[in-house]
Amino acid sequence: MDLSELHNETKIASNYDLNEEQENKEIVRLYRALLRAIREKLKKGDKELLRTAFEMATKAHKTMRRKSGEPYILHPIAVAMICVEEIGLGVRSTICALLHDTIEDTDLTLDDVKNEFGNEIAKIVDGLTKISGVMDANSSQQAENFKKILLTLTDDPRVILIKLADRLHNMRTLDSMKQEKQLKIASETIWVYAPLAHRMGLYNLKTELEDLSMKYMEPDTYKEIAKKLAETKRERTKYINEFIRPLNEKLIPEDFEFEMHGRPKSIHSIWNKIKKKGVSFEEVYDLFAIRIIIDVPLEKEKEACWKVYSLITDEYLPSPERLRDWLSNPKSNGYEALHTTVMGPQGKWVEVQIRTKRMNEIAEKGLAAHFKYKEGSQNEDRFDKWFVQIREALSNQQEEGIDFLQDFKTSFLAEEIYVYTPKGEVKMLPINSSALDFAFYIHTAIGSKCIGAKVNHKLVPISHKLRSGDQIEIITSNKQKPNDDWLNNVVTAKAKNSIKDALREEKKSIAEEGKYTLQRKLESIGAPYSPYNIDQLVNYYKQPSQLDLHFKIAKKQIELKELKLFLVLGDKIEAPKPIHIAPEPGHDKNPNKFIPKKESELIIFGESSDQIKYSLGKCCNPIPGDDVFGFVSTGKGLIIHRTSCPNATQLLANYGHRVVKTKWAKNKEISFLTGLSIVGMDDVGVVNNITTIISGELKINIAAITIESKDGLFEGTIKVYVHDKDELELLVEKIKSVSGIQQVNRFDTETV
Repeated sequence: MDLSELHNETKIASNYDLNEEQENKEIVRLYRALLRAIREKLKKGDKELLRTAFEMATKAHKTMRRKSGEPYILHPIAVAMICVEEIGLGVRSTICALLHDTIEDTDLTLDDVKNEFGNEIAKIVDGLTKISGVMDANSSQQAENFKKILLTLTDDPRVILIKLADRLHNMRTLDSMKQEKQLKIASETIWVYAPLAHRMGLYNLKTELEDLSMKYMEPDTYKEIAKKLAETKRERTKYINEFIRPLNEKLIPEDFEFEMHGRPKSIHSIWNKIKKKGVSFEEVYDLFAIRIIIDVPLEKEKEACWKVYSLITDEYLPSPERLRDWLSNPKSNGYEALHTTVMGPQGKWVEVQIRTKRMNEIAEKGLAAHFKYKEGSQNEDRFDKWFVQIREALSNQQEEGIDFLQDFKTSFLAEEIYVYTPKGEVKMLPINSSALDFAFYIHTAIGSKCIGAKVNHKLVPISHKLRSGDQIEIITSNKQKPNDDWLNNVVTAKAKNSIKDALREEKKSIAEEGKYTLQRKLESIGAPYSPYNIDQLVNYYKQPSQLDLHFKIAKKQIELKELKLFLVLGDKIEAPKPIHIAPEPGHDKNPNKFIPKKESELIIFGESSDQIKYSLGKCCNPIPGDDVFGFVSTGKGLIIHRTSCPNATQLLANYGHRVVKTKWAKNKEISFLTGLSIVGMDDVGVVNNITTIISGELKINIAAITIESKDGLFEGTIKVYVHDKDELELLVEKIKSVSGIQQVNRFDTETV
């Protein structure tokens, strides 16, 4: 469809509609903005290709609308704009972004795309189509689809970059979705997409994805931190200006151009710090970072960055343990910079990031910029090594759904550490790697025979966690072989897959003995060892497979005593019928029938506002007023979790189909157990003051209280029964007002 046709088609239509005309004007305006954004990258014939892609997408999505009610075509245009402006992709990627939903959602076929644009673009669009349902349906299908993403990533990284742009726009427009859909999409974003953006070097995308996920998963905390950031903006700006003034004076005489500015930390990273350090917003010292970007030739970059570091530390005292040198050893996603934390005016710690213009572009645009600068760069090698490792992990098809996703996250999306071989070669491993991970990283045969290691010339067990800078020598023995416990000591996919392969072979070997035993037992009752008979026994003993049946027989976990009760009919065996015992008079015929208890009374409602039997998640102990969701657990029924539960992200991302919309009903008769941790000055009467507030003033029942004091400080935990979140928040405020109390935080663990 021609642009002029699109602009005028509503005037031709008999049912002329002003809104439709305005929508078409908006579509054309956004498309022209996209053309302006990509103008510098256009070569001869590119503009016509883009026009064709735009018209094909517009025609294909013509009758479609988004949940918000706006024309669907606005989404592909927005995704294309993110690809150009925020990721730095080129014309072909922009064409693919415009067409990314056409094959799955419209009548357009892959052959149509191939005929119009050729194989390269068709292949990327096909990759995007295959991974469009990556997080839908059940978890095992999700993992299979996720493997497709990764295979395509190693084949053509543009697929995942466009997919990240697609996810970012979906997150930006998530308001129009239902709450349970928001929770599911936000969870899978924080679970997979944000770490993937980080790993691809797209720090801005990663930060925004994290913040937007938090906006929907923990809305109250998000709003509170955003409000406090807005309130302290003027004060921060004043402080930043005070901090950089003397640095400007030192840098201006140098023979390079530079820019220096402060930027606030993301809401999600501030929240992480509050949780990790157990501090309040006001106590988070590095709410912002100062970034210095210098413009120097490639060969002078390192020297210039250290020069700037030297000038900064002449003015402000640095914290030695907070120096991060990613100049000498860039991250595997290409990130290069020098980070230091210095003591600024008014006794405040300030993080300073030093980069060159080239490094900054790689930090902003990640993989896309990396390819632009790859000539002669070692970073290309780092990315390629990463892709090779992913291919190796994917070649193991035995991995189960969620295990695969979890292993991928810990192996490929985590921060990395740098360690050394005895000969001084540097190796890169994910954070939390053990000596055993390192052994398998070197070679599967070395890992399988590993009995220990020497780290920095000291003997350590195979489970020893490695740190950056460690030098490792692996000790092996031919008598050693992997066992089940090893899986708890490794995080890398290569190590886990190698151990599972070895255990599988061992299991098969043991199962052969069980198979022989079963053959003899069947012969003794006059039945053949046949596939039908084995299936009967697998079902009878409720085993997942024949291998498991044989293995458990060999291990004497299944004794086969019941085999004599089986009927033998010709060549086939038939399992004995279960014996039914008639219920005694007066007994309930249905012992499993749900009898409402007071604690199950009308607390949670589903879509139809029905009364539901449920239990509260022990991992997060929700109370009325918390943002919650219901999760249908196998064998345990409906379990209620807080959206901020430590397990929420994984449950929502991987098992979205089992999530039930829930809300609290008003019920002041029922109390819920929760806990508070308290830190304060060890003063006479402080415990009495706290218990007076709880029991005397607020009439709240105490379940348990423990107080330990040391060196003038006390730490305590109090478990209380409260009716709802409001009552808990009032209690926290009252305790905080007691003289000498420094911190009061809610805690929710199995111990509550």
